[in-house]
Amino acid sequence: MAVFDGPDLLEEDFPATAKGATLVQEDREELDTQASSLQSKLADLNRAREKLEREKATVEESRRRFTEFQTGREEMLHELTRSLGLLEEAQLNAQRDAEQMARTMNDLRDALGKVDALLEVDTHDEDWKVLLTRNLTTLENARMELNSARLKWTLLTGVREDEGQGFATPAQSGQAGLPMPNSFGQLCLWGLALTWPVLLMGAAITAVLLLRG
Repeated sequence: MAVFDGPDLLEEDFPATAKGATLVQEDREELDTQASSLQSKLADLNRAREKLEREKATVEESRRRFTEFQTGREEMLHELTRSLGLLEEAQLNAQRDAEQMARTMNDLRDALGKVDALLEVDTHDEDWKVLLTRNLTTLENARMELNSARLKWTLLTGVREDEGQGFATPAQSGQAGLPMPNSFGQLCLWGLALTWPVLLMGAAITAVLLLRG
């Protein structure tokens, strides 16, 4: 039996074993390299996925804002057009009311001037009866103007339908106050019904003065 010393053993005495170890080492290094490459690719994919998610969120937000813009634009067009239409109509109504109020004010000023210009009745004057009749007629006409104004403007009766308005609107039929007369004759009858006590008193005074005269 031969005896082999350790130092006397050469590498070429075990060629298969050395090559196998080398291959295993190379395979391990290659696997490590592939694992690292896969980890790097996976990280890249994760970053790409996160980027796509951010882009998707940006697109969704942009689409939501665009939808909000379209809806808001249509809503504002409708609301602004409607509001302008209502304000224009209210402006026209206010202008008509202002013109009607101006006419009423002119009529009342005329009536005030006529009443203020009435002369005192002196029973010693031979024409005092005629003057008294004229004065009573002027007062009656002024009272009719005032009653007509009160029927048109609830402000004159102390009733304010809207405290925020500069002037009260004309009274309408079925609302607070009396309904508007249908004709001038009916208005005269209303004025007569409201002022008959004054006329009766004036007639009584006239009769007494005639008896004394």
